[in-house]
Formats: sequence, structure tokens, C-alpha cells
Amino acid sequence: MSQPVAVNYTPTLLFVLLFAPLTALPAASGRAPNKPNILWLIAEDACPDFGCYGNTAARTPNLDRLAGESRLYRNAFSTASVCSASRSAFMTGVFQTRIGASNHRSHRTAAYPRPAGVKLLPERLRDAGYFTANIRELPPELGFKGTGKTDWNFFQTGKEFDSANWSDLKARAPFYAQINLSETHRVYRKAASNPVDPATVKLPPYLADDPVIRDDWAAYLDSLAALDAKVGAVLELLKREGLAENTVVFFFADHGREDFRGKYYSYEQGFRVPLLVRWPALLNPGSASDALVSLLDVHATTLALAGVKAEGLDGWPIFGPGARIRDYVFGARDRIDDTPDRVRTVRDARFKYIRNFEPERPYLQRMIYAEVSNPTYNRMRQLHSEGKLNADQRKFMAAQRPSEELYDLEADPFELSNLAGDARNRATLDRLRGVLGAWLKGTRDESAMPEDPADLEAQMNNLEKIVAVHRQKLGASGRLEYVPGTPEKRD
Repeated sequence: MSQPVAVNYTPTLLFVLLFAPLTALPAASGRAPNKPNILWLIAEDACPDFGCYGNTAARTPNLDRLAGESRLYRNAFSTASVCSASRSAFMTGVFQTRIGASNHRSHRTAAYPRPAGVKLLPERLRDAGYFTANIRELPPELGFKGTGKTDWNFFQTGKEFDSANWSDLKARAPFYAQINLSETHRVYRKAASNPVDPATVKLPPYLADDPVIRDDWAAYLDSLAALDAKVGAVLELLKREGLAENTVVFFFADHGREDFRGKYYSYEQGFRVPLLVRWPALLNPGSASDALVSLLDVHATTLALAGVKAEGLDGWPIFGPGARIRDYVFGARDRIDDTPDRVRTVRDARFKYIRNFEPERPYLQRMIYAEVSNPTYNRMRQLHSEGKLNADQRKFMAAQRPSEELYDLEADPFELSNLAGDARNRATLDRLRGVLGAWLKGTRDESAMPEDPADLEAQMNNLEKIVAVHRQKLGASGRLEYVPGTPEKRD
């Protein structure tokens, strides 16, 4: 079993060259006040599917309004396509693969403490004089709570946050607070009134045009509207309490939507996330950026706004002093619940390279949690067995994968045509293969090591309990029925 690696390190020449050249962002439009409050609004399992990103089917007036007050980032990405791995990264500011935290729901016993040298964002901010909060308790008139989700792949014994109560913030500025909202996490809930008509939705080409799949996609759009309403309520609360003017607001999702090729997988739908940042002191309202951004950069930007200098991070500020622009973003997929795998990705502004380290595994491995929570997952399997999928839809049903995949995202945004074997793209393949190899070496990718069998068994026992709860909700259709209302916390 591999040992955690401390991250307070001096970058090697290889690591420096890997991320060069770096270009400074345009000069700031103004001078930001010292010690602003900082608020993270964290959605779950959502792509940039809002009206402000061009989705005319989305009913997201509050987020669209926030975009008009913010800078909208069109190319923001998580480092993993599942919550615990992604959150382990953006809350520590380092790649989850660097600290052995990339296997889903792993290392949660006292035998696996947080790696030496790794600090959580609220700890760094507390040291700089910030009051920190992971909000669950909001004013009763709002009618909902935050989930308080952390979900890190290491055992935590210290004091992560100072509070869980919104009411504590106003008197304790400067503050850092985060509110986690679960509306776009499965199981999707149809809107109680005026739900999206499944007949009107536009499906991506890798999905079959089927009533069950249309119904599921419509419910996702309904969940976006529910998320939007809660974000609007929080922003109004911020304004009503006189906190909006000196509070930097970040809105993003922990990873992409739980689509058929999204969450759990290594395509754009799993990694691409929305990112809006409202801070008129440094960002022009209504502006947009096509720059590549990692959620690790959100961590680094937050520290920079608070005046915190931290070494050993894998991200950097995306605006303001010290800002840089990335040439590449990286992602990783490892074991997710009962489904082992190891995949690494790198993307530039146009091309995406995927390295499947275990190509003998099928794309669509058995995944017990998805099978009891995702009706599209099961319906696509059934349609495939009945010979009702087209050529593009059948690709994801292959019994094995190529060891390498290369996609031109400008010409093929849904990643349907693998160019890795095309001689005309050999130079691009070689370049991205080399960049990924340097990144693996530079970040000391720990997840190549096998897991401890006893720890893995404990995770599987926990998974069985989670799945048992879901199975109790199964309807006669063999899939989860939609239930009105939104729980405070989901698995």
C-alpha cells in the first residue's frame, strides 16, 4: 500500500516546463478591498446547462442574472468525474492522485489520516483571520438547508469549519462560507408544477431517443430549476443582510452531470462544470472567458483574494495579481464504488487525450449504484440488447476500450470519433501523450498502487447499505420513481 506524500515541495524543472508558457490575464479593472468575504455556492453533478450558457430549455433566471453580474467561465473543469475525488482535490488545492485520494469513498478510517503537509482551504483561511463555515442552517423562511457535504477521501479528525450557521456570518467578517446544494444529484425530482415536457427536450447524439431517457432528461432540467431557485434565495439573503457588496461569490459544481457518459466517466460531460465569479472590484460584470480553468484554480484564487500565500498547490489564480492562463487541464478516474478502473486525461483548447490503463475493461462496467439510481443507464443497456442503438450509441457498449483516445472537440464535441489511430493527428497525439506522461511523473501519481484489501472490503460493505436504501424505492418499472421534495442530503 502506498504512503501519502507531503505536498510542500519544490517544483522540479520538469514540472515548471510542463505548465509553461503561462500568460498573465488582462490588468485588473480596479483595486479590490482588503479581506473580502468569500462565498462558495457548490452544486452537485451539473454541467454548464443553464440559460446563461446558451441552453434555451433551462429555466434558470437567477443564475442567468448572476452571470450578468459576474465573469462566466466557459471552459472550467473538475479533476475527477465523481464527488469524493473531486472534492478531495479542490478543498486541498492539489490533485487527488498526488495524495492517494482518488478512489471513490476510500480511506475514511483512522488508519488513513489526512496526508502530512496537506491543508484544507478553511484551515488556511482561518490562519489568515477568516471565520469559516460550511452552511447547513439557513434562515427558516428560506425553507431549505445546505447539505454540509464534505466527502473527502481521507480521515478527518480536526476542526474543519468554525460553524454551520448562516446567522454567525454577519458579525464575524471577514468570512469564508460554502453552501452545498444537492438538487442536481440523482435521484432527479420532477417539478411539482409546470414540469419540463419530455417531448421538447433535445438529447445528445450518444443517447437513444426513447421515452424513458427523455423523461429522465426532463427531470434533470427540472432539477436545474430547483437549484436555480435556491441560489436565487441565497443571493437575495446576502443582499438583504448587507453582505453582497464585499463578498466574492463563486458558483460551480463539483463535477459534471450524471449522464450516461458523464459522471463516473472520462468524457466532457463528466468533467466540465459551470463557473461564475461575481466580484466587480476585479471582474467586469457580464464578461466571459474561454480560458481553461481547473477547480484547483478556484482554490488558489480564493487564497489569493484573502491574501494567503501557499506553496505546493497545483492551481493558480485565474484573475487579479499573479493570475495565469493554463495550456492544459488534467483529469483522473479510478475505482468508483465496486467498479475498478484507471484512466487519465489531458485537454488543451481543442483536443482531448484519454489514456485507458486497463483497456480490457468495457466502458459500461457493472456499477451497482448507477443501476439503482440512473434509469438511462439501464434503458441503454436494454436497447442495446434489443439491437436498437445506432453506430455512435453502440460505441460505448464495446466489450473493450482502446488504450488511447483522441478527440477534436471543435469538430466532435460529443467525443464520438476516436482519432488516436489517424496518422494525420500523430503530432497532436504525441504531444498530448508526452504532456500527460510528464504530468504523471511530476505529480507522483499515487493511485497506480493497489488498495489495501481490508479497506476496500469496508467500502464495499458501506456501498451495500447505500444501495439497499435505494432498492427499497424501486417501483414496478424496475427503476427509481420520482419523489416530490428534495432531501437535505443524498448519497
